[in-house]
Amino acid sequence: MISFFGLCVQNLIKTLKYVFSRQVKFSSIISQAASISYDSLTISLTIVVIAAAVIAIQVSKQFLMSGAETYIGGTMAIVIIREIAPGFAALAIGARAGTAISAEIANMQVTSQVDAIKTLKVEPVGYYFAPRLLASGLTVPLVILIAEFVGIVAGLFICFFTINLHPSRYINSVWLWLNTRDIYISLFKGFLFGVVIALVCATQGYSTKGGAKDVGISTTQAAIKSTIYMLITDFIINIVFYL
Repeated sequence: MISFFGLCVQNLIKTLKYVFSRQVKFSSIISQAASISYDSLTISLTIVVIAAAVIAIQVSKQFLMSGAETYIGGTMAIVIIREIAPGFAALAIGARAGTAISAEIANMQVTSQVDAIKTLKVEPVGYYFAPRLLASGLTVPLVILIAEFVGIVAGLFICFFTINLHPSRYINSVWLWLNTRDIYISLFKGFLFGVVIALVCATQGYSTKGGAKDVGISTTQAAIKSTIYMLITDFIINIVFYL
């Protein structure tokens, strides 16, 4: 894991040099943004809605028993914005788009397409990594922002149908507890999660050697490593901003 982390750092430095040299095509970024975030939007929102619904059921019952149902909306907003939406949405994107990135680059590596790029005197790391890192870092926060809104609304409906909590009481609680700082931190999380997912999965795919079997193994490793690195990043962010 340490050597892989060092390889990720090296690839990140090469990618930044490639980006600042202004060789990245805008059309490539848009194409990758659609593949990474737009195509993962449905599964991300589905997972966040289900998670929010489950938490709403648990929270609403307990709060109703203690007579604190006016705090349900605020509690849901904090939980969804701080952890549920960023974490679950990023995990969904990593599982769908991250593995696709790894498989695509791994396939290019084992079929010698990367060597062909080198013969054209093009930096392969920057060429393959830069559009994916930029697209993921810029668009994953947007997916998380949408997921936060959808998750809070899902909690509202669940609370209304389970304990008959009036929507106005839920919304008032959300507004009282909602902090723009939490939203900014969640977007910052989304940016880092996006970069980590793209960087780790691309690095795993780029380091693949062998044949078709190794591509499958590399894809599995990309899913595992991206999840681990993302959770470590989440832990560090929480220590920095909330400890």
